[in-house]
Amino acid sequence: LLVSGCGIKRVPIDVLEKLPYEARIELLEAENDLALAVDRLDEARAEVSRTRDQIRRAKDRYSAARDEVSSAADQQSKEVAELAVEEADKRVEWLRAKQQVNLREEDLADQNFTCAEARYELSRLTAARKAKLEGSEDLDPEKFNGQLKECEAEYAEMKEKSKEVNAEAETMRADWDKARAALAKKTFDARASPFVE
Repeated sequence: LLVSGCGIKRVPIDVLEKLPYEARIELLEAENDLALAVDRLDEARAEVSRTRDQIRRAKDRYSAARDEVSSAADQQSKEVAELAVEEADKRVEWLRAKQQVNLREEDLADQNFTCAEARYELSRLTAARKAKLEGSEDLDPEKFNGQLKECEAEYAEMKEKSKEVNAEAETMRADWDKARAALAKKTFDARASPFVE
């Protein structure tokens, strides 16, 4: 698993080594939550990487469309090439906005992972105290509960701030769709498919 840089307060391993089997079973839900948070973080990072590749390909497409304008043999070819440049430009703008959303999602996934770690540690402490293990009485449940509440509050704040970035990306997507539709109309759908790279 990943190591958090936020300094999550942890239950000492020597306390947990004495945890009976029945109490360990109670930790499964928190462990599953932690595993899901790791998966979500991995997926967010993969999406950032995929979009980076899409931006690179879109820039290549934009460059090729610009070359096409200068080499157009007739007026109609030049008009199509100019529409292709506009469509490619709008695609790059949208993908950049999408990447900002992806980066926000990655930050949210990272914060969610930190919160899952805090929930896991709180569950471990609760199980240790319930089993009345030596050393668990020295650990303050309020500190563990406080770190979880603080983490969840920060997550909620981050999620709220990401709405603005999402709205901007949707506007860019709409602009790209318009440019793509104009190119499709001029070329009878031959060059405006979102799947043609």
